Amino acid sequence: MASPPELAAPEHARSRVAAAAGFFTQGFVFISLTTRLPKVQDHWHYSDTTLSLLLLMMVLLAGLGSVGAETACKRVDSAAILRTGLLGIAVAVPVFAVAPDRAVFMGSMAVYGVSLGAVDATTNMQAVALEHLYDRPILPSFHGSWTLGGFLGSAVALAMGHLPISATGVVAVLPLVVAFAPFLRRAEQTVTSAPQVHVPWRPIVLVGLAMVLFYMVDTAAFTWGPQYLDKVFPTPSALVALAVFPYLLASGVVRLSGDSLVARYGAVPVLRIGAVVACVGLVVTVFAPVWPVAVLGFLVMGGGVAVVAPLSFSAAARIAGEDEPDPVLRHARVDAVIGRFNQFNYVGSLLGAVMTGLVGAGNLRLGFAVPMVLVLGILPLARAFAPRR
Repeated sequence: MASPPELAAPEHARSRVAAAAGFFTQGFVFISLTTRLPKVQDHWHYSDTTLSLLLLMMVLLAGLGSVGAETACKRVDSAAILRTGLLGIAVAVPVFAVAPDRAVFMGSMAVYGVSLGAVDATTNMQAVALEHLYDRPILPSFHGSWTLGGFLGSAVALAMGHLPISATGVVAVLPLVVAFAPFLRRAEQTVTSAPQVHVPWRPIVLVGLAMVLFYMVDTAAFTWGPQYLDKVFPTPSALVALAVFPYLLASGVVRLSGDSLVARYGAVPVLRIGAVVACVGLVVTVFAPVWPVAVLGFLVMGGGVAVVAPLSFSAAARIAGEDEPDPVLRHARVDAVIGRFNQFNYVGSLLGAVMTGLVGAGNLRLGFAVPMVLVLGILPLARAFAPRR
């Protein structure tokens, strides 16, 4: 099978901007909606248990959407699936905002969950394909775009805090516009004629375990961080969100500079140092005597684990494609692997939310002690990120 012609540099650049816009959109919409959940809970009179079950449903459906993207990419390229996912979000968000009853509202959350999973998988497919074309680390900056989108999404949510839920529908404009961006295309013939190829899952699973540990820490910070400040300390209610904002700030700064860090020092030392830094941040948070010290711990924690996820996707793609000389077949195989690899994301998210909450049911300090210890598991797993000689 003939290899496709190399894309011109301007096309590389346009596709890179488009993929970064996809990450930005995902973070913007996700944080815009999650920061409105207290108002949603009051509007629909949901109990904490009911809301938790709805969120669990959304996470599970996101996993289903990611699996669906993996299956579909055998016949359709990731650009088309990404557009479909973004359009699904553009439809779900207005329905979420103006739903006339609970059934319609839950349906909108279901559509959003499936679309979120598809977008999550295909943005990373686009990113790893572009990283291969650039032949240098660029995954961290893509994930930095997600963090930047989350920052702006939280700012929009705060600005709209006094408005009714229906105002949230305006967020749908962004995914609707980005859906028509010039994403990286794959040659048509790769999809139907690619033979079955062996995928080295063992080293990919080792990399995936590191990503599970990251999302365990990440979800604990997002889900339980504000409650930690609220329940463990006499933190002013208006300031409990400071568990999330410093975490996002440090994560965004490190991710946007992560490309050069990894290019200069390599993935393995960056990951090992980051794991130690994250553990130190969690130690500060767990043993903090006052809430400002705990906030400092969240800041350090965010900087420590920031590049684990992008480096995990990068390593999985490299391992999946390194034995395939044909770039067309390699692109197809990497797409399929990334779609399945994305499931580690949801495993870590569920573990982070459930374990931290269950262990910390009586004392959230104990809940955060769980990721404090487990994050050090990245130290031995880091060697799986080294390029094979």
